[in-house]
Amino acid sequence: MSAGPATVRRRAVRVTGIVQGVGFRPFVYTLAAQLHLAGFVGNDERGVLIEAEGTPTALDALLAALRDRPPPLAVVTGVDAVDVPARGESGFAIAPSTGAGAPAATLISPDTATCADCLAEMRDPADRRYRHPFVTCTHCGPRFTIVTGVPYDRSATTMAGFAMCAACAAEYHDPADRRFHAQPVCCPDCGPTLRFVEGTAGARVDGAASVVLGVPGADPIGSAADALRAGAVVAVKGLGGYHLAALATDESAVAALRSRKHREDRSFAVLVPDLAAARRLCHVDDAEAAQLSSHRAPIVLLRRRTGTRLAPSVAPGDTHLGLLLPYTPIHHLLLDALAAPIVLTSGNISDEPIAHRDGDASARLATIADAFLTHDRPIRTRADDSVLRVVRGRPYPVRRSRGYTPEPLRLALDAPEPVLGAGAELKNTFCLLRPAAGGAEAFVSHHIGDLANAETRRAYTDGIAHLRRILDVEPAVLAHDLHPEYLSTKWALDAAEADPRLRPVGVQHHHAHLAGCLAEHGEPGPVIGVACDGLGYGTDGTLWGGEIMDVALDGFTRLAHLAPVPLPGGVSAIREPWRTAAAWLRATGEELPGFAERIGPDWGPVQRLLDSDAAGRMQLPVTTSAGRLFDAVAALCGVRDRVTYEGQAAIELERVADPDVCKGYPTSRPGISAAGRDPVALPVGELVTAVAADLRADTPVPQVSARFHLGLAGALAAAAADAARGLGRDTVALSGGVFANMLLLEALRTRLEDAGLRVLVHARVPCNDGGVSLGQVVVAAAQ
Repeated sequence: MSAGPATVRRRAVRVTGIVQGVGFRPFVYTLAAQLHLAGFVGNDERGVLIEAEGTPTALDALLAALRDRPPPLAVVTGVDAVDVPARGESGFAIAPSTGAGAPAATLISPDTATCADCLAEMRDPADRRYRHPFVTCTHCGPRFTIVTGVPYDRSATTMAGFAMCAACAAEYHDPADRRFHAQPVCCPDCGPTLRFVEGTAGARVDGAASVVLGVPGADPIGSAADALRAGAVVAVKGLGGYHLAALATDESAVAALRSRKHREDRSFAVLVPDLAAARRLCHVDDAEAAQLSSHRAPIVLLRRRTGTRLAPSVAPGDTHLGLLLPYTPIHHLLLDALAAPIVLTSGNISDEPIAHRDGDASARLATIADAFLTHDRPIRTRADDSVLRVVRGRPYPVRRSRGYTPEPLRLALDAPEPVLGAGAELKNTFCLLRPAAGGAEAFVSHHIGDLANAETRRAYTDGIAHLRRILDVEPAVLAHDLHPEYLSTKWALDAAEADPRLRPVGVQHHHAHLAGCLAEHGEPGPVIGVACDGLGYGTDGTLWGGEIMDVALDGFTRLAHLAPVPLPGGVSAIREPWRTAAAWLRATGEELPGFAERIGPDWGPVQRLLDSDAAGRMQLPVTTSAGRLFDAVAALCGVRDRVTYEGQAAIELERVADPDVCKGYPTSRPGISAAGRDPVALPVGELVTAVAADLRADTPVPQVSARFHLGLAGALAAAAADAARGLGRDTVALSGGVFANMLLLEALRTRLEDAGLRVLVHARVPCNDGGVSLGQVVVAAAQ
């Protein structure tokens, strides 16, 4: 029985956040029925709009439920209600979505791992979706990677071309069904078609030799599993692009994949069926297990067990493995058939973006894959797998992409106008910042990659245009790095020149690193910041990378830095760490018997470069980079003279460090008391001197590595603590790609905490250049 007229109220309720594509409308519909409310709920460009009519008590209960217990995948950022005139309606309805009116403010959900309910159906022989490789519901499945526009409805996804059958349509329109308004809903009768395309490396996705699901006797999953068992490399189409798979216990197959992909040394990720399988390969604590099995399904870097049966080429020399659990029905079906772990790596040749369109995959992966397990549901936006570690029980991102993007970071920051951050050159992401109630929302993009690649640059510009379109955001400010040769900087300046409405704002690289860390924690600053990375363009035109700053969102003062050293050969010194080692030996006056002979004929020309620089006949680029210091020590130790990927020398130096060493090399302690004077150079050449002395004395390299790590941590901690004391700061922020080094991070963090300081580290964006775009937008907004 309806409430009497005197007790009836009607409220218009606006709900914002990730509230489309996550079952929000059926949730509201069911809740309204339970509370005997009349009215409607619908999607529009701003989120979810509700008009509800009933007793004040019932309306209050509705608002409380919206705020406190929304659907599992929803992220509610605002619930605003106003009274409107009652209409005397009966019944509650789901209204059609609207696509006109105010600028789009709704949020699109990230792609989500297959839920338990869908998996149960997929494995139930009596269910009509038994072994259906595209089973999904409002609680799981593809989202961002298939969205073409807003509001989030089927017509604005890549499922638009698949007309629902009567049975699926009935579920879709039934408010009591788990698939009510689930846009990717389908079944074997009306959904995409899975097929296995067989052949030697060079087969095309559109080739004739294929096994198609639905054809009597055909089993694409079984065919793919058979091919993997036989040693084939199989390209598998996933949520955000193609992966390349090989049986992880088959050395011949994994070595072939490594050779064809031109991935000489970097470890592969491994897909395992479940947590039990993960624990057979690695040590997995509760926090790591929670991340592995979360709906985001990232790759988690875990400490490797000894004696496992994995092929040596999976992760040569690595003490850790990157593991992930199945997150699509195809993954689950494939591992059910194999009952064994598989290598699952991005479908590309190294340094290229992941292939996500079928024609592109056919062309680019033809020389790598022996077969394809593919389907005809298009992928709109490529998205690599996300990667993280767990540090002190909390996620520590390495790459933030699929499963996270485009979920925004809510920031306690006054943002008077939208800002676009162009990001860095390597590990690029871009970021859109828009004003929101009570602060701002920062949308850090999916992982783009290294912009030197032409296809990556096309993905970059397409990604910016797509995110601007689905968020309906027109930035007024374009924040960019100061490095004039960064392709992201050039793009930003060209875009601002082409559109006078865009104001370009340059943001120093390490300021952006630290500002991103501050923004994550809701800290405006000032704090002491320690930024350590490979290279970043400084305000003085030199290459910084080992910096101690007094930093706030709106500015910084450089207090100290690592002692500068020339980079003989410029960019060549990044690819060949021995060059930086030669520069450090020259700077410290040290010699290392046999080192020049090991390098061979290239040694002489580099010495002549250093001679010319010292004599003033030429000027080599100078850097204070911590990353290049790690390179130098790795080369001196004989760990790595030349690298095949960024950071390799430092990564391998950390791997060999002796965990039983407790004391680092000592360094002298220059005083850092206050801002307003020239920055102090930290005497890290003393570390190089100590390394050389130990190596001449035949000290084992693992001990040398550990002493160097701890010595650098001690030098940075002393300088940061002195700066904090001199300026009256109680907090230190750590950022930059060098802090992907867990030994250095923990040693420095512990020393700072022992000095009574609060330490901020990243937990929501990477410490590497993948987090720079966030820092750029918050600096531009704060300034």
